[in-house]
Amino acid sequence: MIAVTSANVLFTMVLPRRPFGIDRLSLWLNRLVLAAMSRVSRLVASYEAKDAVLSPAGPFALVLQLLVWAAGLTVGFGLLVAADGHSLRDGLLQAVTALFTVGAVHRGGPPVVSLDIAAGALWVVIVALQIAYLPTLYGAFSRREALVARLESRAGLPAWGPEVLIRHQLVGIVDAMPELYAAWEEWAADVAETHTTYPVLLLFRSPEPWYSWVVGLLAVLDAAAIHLAAAPSSASSHARLCLRMGFTLFDRIAAALGWQVDPDPDPEGPIRLPFDEYAHAIDKLAEAGFPLERTAEESWPDFRGWRVNYEPVAYRLADRLTAPPAPWSGSRQHMRGGAVLPRRPPQRQPGERSRRSHAIVTPAGRRARR
Repeated sequence: MIAVTSANVLFTMVLPRRPFGIDRLSLWLNRLVLAAMSRVSRLVASYEAKDAVLSPAGPFALVLQLLVWAAGLTVGFGLLVAADGHSLRDGLLQAVTALFTVGAVHRGGPPVVSLDIAAGALWVVIVALQIAYLPTLYGAFSRREALVARLESRAGLPAWGPEVLIRHQLVGIVDAMPELYAAWEEWAADVAETHTTYPVLLLFRSPEPWYSWVVGLLAVLDAAAIHLAAAPSSASSHARLCLRMGFTLFDRIAAALGWQVDPDPDPEGPIRLPFDEYAHAIDKLAEAGFPLERTAEESWPDFRGWRVNYEPVAYRLADRLTAPPAPWSGSRQHMRGGAVLPRRPPQRQPGERSRRSHAIVTPAGRRARR
């Protein structure tokens, strides 16, 4: 028990690699916490309320993990003390008091000094590692959320791939798309490393209800796929690199969670996004004046060939984490209702106050319950 617990601590907080073997205990605890809180979230109606219920999942998982380690050490040292001539009850009592007092307090019969000191010292090391572990988690969380927050002005809330291209066209900044793709490529590489090394980060939700790193990445990948499929001559090479790193991130997270992933999907295989929705998005791009070079029918095979690489894992992850119900992000088993379209702020010039639209200020909560 002591060896197994110590090894799990080591692999979880010290060894920087994807969980495997004994350190998958942390994944099971994360799933338990997420499943329990997801069931509770079904009792509330609006998405904002569900997000509030699910927001403590990450901290709860960390506390549960610490309690499981304490229980494992208590049982292990309690059995060793009991083997020294104590009853099992006295052994467990002496182990738990020694664990939390660094061996300074002895309860449950004559003390076994060496085991008491060992229990207390080991627990001090675990607590010290946990203290150093938290800044690492929150540093990775902050880096993840910084770029997600910046996406609001480019993709709306919730984020949607076609909206990324439409907004850039409407404000005349299509030339900034290569920079966007490059930033998200670098971001995806960082998230792939941190979120497979520390899977508990998957349970940490964005500070704002309608922000989501899963939906944000999916929107950027869809924008890049549409750009390459429908306007290939104007698409930057960064779009292709962003797509590659994006679905590599999804695949690595799926592998860390133990999900089966097709490493080489058929580019002509089916996807869950209907062609009608894609064609409607292409029409919206044309209305906005985006420089399209292909029709929906002509660009669909290339778009589908890109999306088949990341759609299955993205949909499953968005459902598992109860991400915002954005368009083109799949269904949510713990939510009622369909997707919510992103709100676009009005475009006004000085002297146009009379044209102000009051629909823009509709509360998000009301919209979320549709």
